[in-house]
Amino acid sequence: MKKKGKTGLGIILVLVAAFLYYYITLPAINIHASGFWIFIFVLCAAIFAAIYGGLYKKRGVPIKKVKLTGIIVLGAILAIFLIGSLLSSPIVNAKKYQQLMAVEERNFTEDIQEISFNEIPLLDKDSATVLGQRKMGSLVDMVSQFEVSDLYTQINFQESPYRVTPLRYANTIKWLTNSGDGIPAYIRINMATQDVECIILEQGMKYTPFDHFNRNLKRHLRFNFPTYIFDDPSFEIDDTGTPYWICPVKQYNIGLFGGVTIGRVVLVNAITGELQDYAVEEAPTWIDRVYSADLLVGLYDYYGTLKHGFFNSVLGQKDCLQTTEGYNYIALDDDVWVYTGVTSVSGDQSIVGFVLMNQRTMETRYYVIPGAKEYSAMDSAQGQVQHLGYEATFPLLLNIADEPTYFMALKDNAGLVKMYAMVNIEKYTIVAVGNSVQECEKTYIELMNSNGIQAEPSEGTGKTITGSIERIAEAVIDGNSHYYLMLSQSKEIFDIPVKDFVQVIRYSVGDTITLDYYPGEMYNLVTNIQE
Repeated sequence: MKKKGKTGLGIILVLVAAFLYYYITLPAINIHASGFWIFIFVLCAAIFAAIYGGLYKKRGVPIKKVKLTGIIVLGAILAIFLIGSLLSSPIVNAKKYQQLMAVEERNFTEDIQEISFNEIPLLDKDSATVLGQRKMGSLVDMVSQFEVSDLYTQINFQESPYRVTPLRYANTIKWLTNSGDGIPAYIRINMATQDVECIILEQGMKYTPFDHFNRNLKRHLRFNFPTYIFDDPSFEIDDTGTPYWICPVKQYNIGLFGGVTIGRVVLVNAITGELQDYAVEEAPTWIDRVYSADLLVGLYDYYGTLKHGFFNSVLGQKDCLQTTEGYNYIALDDDVWVYTGVTSVSGDQSIVGFVLMNQRTMETRYYVIPGAKEYSAMDSAQGQVQHLGYEATFPLLLNIADEPTYFMALKDNAGLVKMYAMVNIEKYTIVAVGNSVQECEKTYIELMNSNGIQAEPSEGTGKTITGSIERIAEAVIDGNSHYYLMLSQSKEIFDIPVKDFVQVIRYSVGDTITLDYYPGEMYNLVTNIQE
């Protein structure tokens, strides 16, 4: 009886430990989840160990049989895991992996329209992080209890590019004192205007990755969907500004562990914890991120490298293409698309084209445009301002005067945007920089025209005004003289670089003048003075 009691107690302790392990690690109860097989292996090993330990040296009990059974069961689990991994790999399923993503070749100028300057996301994630931290530092009533998380999801909100990120508890003690009310706010940054807002919620967010026990986001999801295998969640807001967690559910298309795409998406209201489960094709259109950028890039790499089988991708490498070293995001058709260049596996410094991949639908478009790699363009832009020590952000892809163009912000050592650069993708010796987007585009178009590319300013950006000069002032910016005018017919300020329009010195208050200009936030950049 003592032996049986010890065995039973051992099994009970094992089951309690198994529950704690499950509660902490939260493996999906799904044969496609590698964590599930690890959990089963460890659980079976512990149970057999408890049984074996309780029966050891007991006469009449087939100890060897128990031991052999345990070895067979554990060996079978391990064999299924290893064989399943092999049979799920691209080595034996190259064709299936290559067909996971459908790619359509498209025309650049038809798909990528010229956009106005207030739609261009001027900030990358690092710059947004700097602005978010500065905003948090100004919130004296919150800064001692909360900090800004580092998520900064890029979304489209009210037809403008934004990055959004929630606050989080500063530490466990701060969670204990504030969890009753939840996290009170999130940060919203307009990437075009660089405006930073702290959005105070009427009710705090109580379901986040920063909470503990059953309000922890992953635990909340697991206990409601025990079989779902979730990808990393992202933070978004709907059209009314309500915060949600977008939680993609992985779908395994090849064997036990291979061919991962997204089959479903679960929305979690960050305030109430309410759950909504959708098939990907039925998900609300305000959602911007279902497929992560890394997943999409990986799927395209399978598409580009496995056209002639796995061994060709590592040996002969005939017709093998792969994505370049980085990626960025652009807004198109009210969705967020991942942009990255496509180059040959040989790894030269040029691209053969680029792809756009929709983060909500996985739609993928390929454009044949040979030119410079992104990092080569970044080096060219930095070379133009090397005396200032500015660093270029990873490029955005823009259509400037029907020319595919890399657009970059140039940041100082503090991570703040100081200037802008444009580099022609096909003729990457054409590099323009400017203190504003308008000035940069003006210089860029002039350079293209001087290099044999017929280009006009972006449609809808240039304007003309005629009026009498009401005020005039002179200033020196970076060693160059500028005249700033105000006209009686307008309250706006017009910037005229003297080096481009020396005739401006002939004008004075009361004279009538006609100006072509680009509208700007602080001032309008004059592009022509009509005599």
